[in-house]
Amino acid sequence: MTSPFPGNYWPYGWNFDSKIPTGRFGNGRVFSDVVAEGLGIKRIVPAYRKLYIAPSDLKTGVSFASGGAGVDPVTSKLLRVLSPADQVKDFKGYKRKLKGVVGRSKAKEIVANSVILVSEGNNDIGITYAIHDAGMRLMTPNIYTSKLVGWNKIFIKDLYDQGARKFAVMGVIPLGCLPMSRLIFGGFFVWCNFLANTISEDYNKKLKSGIKSWRGASDFRGAKFVYVDMYNSLMDVINNHRKYGFTHEKNGCCCMLTAIVPCSNPDKYVFYDFAHPSEKAYKTIAKKLVEDIKTGLA
Repeated sequence: MTSPFPGNYWPYGWNFDSKIPTGRFGNGRVFSDVVAEGLGIKRIVPAYRKLYIAPSDLKTGVSFASGGAGVDPVTSKLLRVLSPADQVKDFKGYKRKLKGVVGRSKAKEIVANSVILVSEGNNDIGITYAIHDAGMRLMTPNIYTSKLVGWNKIFIKDLYDQGARKFAVMGVIPLGCLPMSRLIFGGFFVWCNFLANTISEDYNKKLKSGIKSWRGASDFRGAKFVYVDMYNSLMDVINNHRKYGFTHEKNGCCCMLTAIVPCSNPDKYVFYDFAHPSEKAYKTIAKKLVEDIKTGLA
């Protein structure tokens, strides 16, 4: 499967000791890695589809993420990446491998007690809905964001049916404040795009309400959910970037026409490229969000 948006080339992964890109859209670790470290598990969450996964990684967690993926069925086809169904299939394969390492009973316990970090919606809204012909032209934002929450529920229910019980569900980031959005709508000196942020907030509001309704629902018996507020956490860093040690909040460090040559210090940038936060930005917002996850899933 060849995606038009691969993350396995230079300068992605620049801040890893090996300097080798890993498929992560960033200069180093991404949010899932930082959360895993904050939970006291590990610094790096390896991809499930790596050629070799150590037994210790099967026991402590792997990533089923696919760069550019979304929960809208159109998104995976449009960007030629793994669909939610593909990711659930990988999860089933992971369970089989885990059973082979620790046995059926222990594998069931590990899966039930694992934090399942779910991130859906950013690519669906930012690419499929905003750019693709099947998006804004055919559906109002209100209809589309409601559909996204419904698709999210189906995806999470599939994971629940495989034994997962603890879900940290991420809202989308302020999509109107991405360097890509600023550039499209008038350049880096303009304010964030109001419409894109409004759609982001509407989706997050519905997702948060959905999560509240899933708690205690008969089809999610025994499950725990926590909403991970990516929007307000990142918006705080953007609006108060100097307070957190950043000097650039509007443009990316690399991978744009305005930054063909990567910047010398990604830690000064909220965004590493046209759409993805830097490792330092993730570490900054994770401090509170990890505590929210611990409390919500305790």
